[in-house]
Amino acid sequence: MNPVQSVRGLMLPLSIGDGDLCETALTTVSVPEVFRYWLQAGRINIGFLSGAQIDRYGNLNTTVIGSYEHPKVRLPGSGGAPEIALSCNEVFIIMRQSPKTFVKQLDFLTSLGHGSDEKKRAAFGVHTKGPTLLVTDLCVMRPDPETSEFTVHSLHPGVGMAEVRSNSSWPVRCTEKIEETLSPSLSELETLRELYARTAEAHGAQR
Repeated sequence: MNPVQSVRGLMLPLSIGDGDLCETALTTVSVPEVFRYWLQAGRINIGFLSGAQIDRYGNLNTTVIGSYEHPKVRLPGSGGAPEIALSCNEVFIIMRQSPKTFVKQLDFLTSLGHGSDEKKRAAFGVHTKGPTLLVTDLCVMRPDPETSEFTVHSLHPGVGMAEVRSNSSWPVRCTEKIEETLSPSLSELETLRELYARTAEAHGAQR
């Protein structure tokens, strides 16, 4: 049996358009149906997003680095991210943290988070919750109830606030009592390692 076939459906997809995703799905529908009937109709509770840049209010940039007219880097663009950001009941964001990704001001606003000091999310006529969780490789953040600014709630083991702040271009705040992020269990780690091993085999990665 072909090694790709032997692990099909049990590996990480190459993209959201990977046909392997259909093999374990309950149903497969067209993109227009996903957006019109499910997403924009408010039937999806949680959306997951990431980006090249994020600001303190959870606004995301996936369009360009630099000016739009003469960018240093032209990124993949919005895709369905703006619709996910607006129409899902709430959004979880997952990003690696660095001064280049956690910026004071986005080079381009692709997906609305909580807006800004001057104009909050609801002022744009958007009434979903928006980003409620930001998970980085250093910590877990949640928006402040009053300002909507993302604030550190827990630090990953071995990480201090100094490291978090040195990897952000805005002065990151924290809650009065910071917790330690729970470490993954042994069974969770084993599951992830097996998944990555199957993915490497299926995609022909060199070991």
